[in-house]
Amino acid sequence: MAETGFSSFNTTTDKTNRILKEIEQAYGWPKERRNMSYAALRAVLHALRDRLTVEEAAQLGAQLPMLVRGIYYEGWDPSRVPMKMRRDEFLERVQREFRFRVEGGAESLVQTVLAAMRDHITEGEWNDIKSGVSRDLASVLP
Repeated sequence: MAETGFSSFNTTTDKTNRILKEIEQAYGWPKERRNMSYAALRAVLHALRDRLTVEEAAQLGAQLPMLVRGIYYEGWDPSRVPMKMRRDEFLERVQREFRFRVEGGAESLVQTVLAAMRDHITEGEWNDIKSGVSRDLASVLP
């Protein structure tokens, strides 16, 4: 764990590193490819955030570890959401932001990233998210 001198910073750094490591392990990426797991996390979180209503995006953001929350909100313009995206548009958005190739494509990437995030989000929040998107897009979410 990286020592920052502040326990809350140490905790969020540790949680973020565990999320990134879980993504890396799912794809067999070495730690040296941390930029890929970060890019995957960022692309999926931004696409999901922009698909949600402002209220739902804020409720999800409140549950994220502090460092991940910063990644999530980076560049967010609440006046431009929700962006209506069906499954294929959502996956295209993720692939556009994640410029690497992965086995299983963007759908696998979304499922892997969200599975890594699952321990940080309550069951109720996941249900709210899934009920707030189209049925075809909800089928991609774990």
